[in-house]
Amino acid sequence: MEELERLSVEEFKEIKKSPIVLVLDNVRSLNNVGSAFRTADAFRIEKIYLCGITGTPPHRDIQKTALGATESVEWEYCLNTMAAVDKLKKSGYQICALEQVETSKMLNDFFPEKELKYALIFGNEVFGVEEDVLKACDHVLEIPQLGTKHSLNISVSLGIAVWDLMVKLEQF
Repeated sequence: MEELERLSVEEFKEIKKSPIVLVLDNVRSLNNVGSAFRTADAFRIEKIYLCGITGTPPHRDIQKTALGATESVEWEYCLNTMAAVDKLKKSGYQICALEQVETSKMLNDFFPEKELKYALIFGNEVFGVEEDVLKACDHVLEIPQLGTKHSLNISVSLGIAVWDLMVKLEQF
């Protein structure tokens, strides 16, 4: 780790974070939750909101994919996703759901404003982002796809969306 010049958990907690938070809306797979933590650590995400039925640390199935990132990344549990959305809106975040809907904008056509903070919402593996949450969003974004399947795994979508915003916000 020294050769890779990685931060310690203590250093990670103190360093300035990316202007992005993640919201997991009733995500049932603990492996997806763990992957969200690992991605959040990799990109210095400010915080993860775990909502509804989304599992919370400590849990061995989360740890299996998080590889210790639950120790570095700040997180908070909310009984329902709208509570997290309301809190984030009051704190000045632009709320962005990743979902396939008629009015969604392709991720590659979305250009975030560098002075703003963003909350990215990822929904349940079967039902997606809750309808009331979608209505409360400032943006609904969709990852363009060319194959026969109509969706990506949450952990893959999360990685693509975070990377895209990090590049566009010039966080590297």
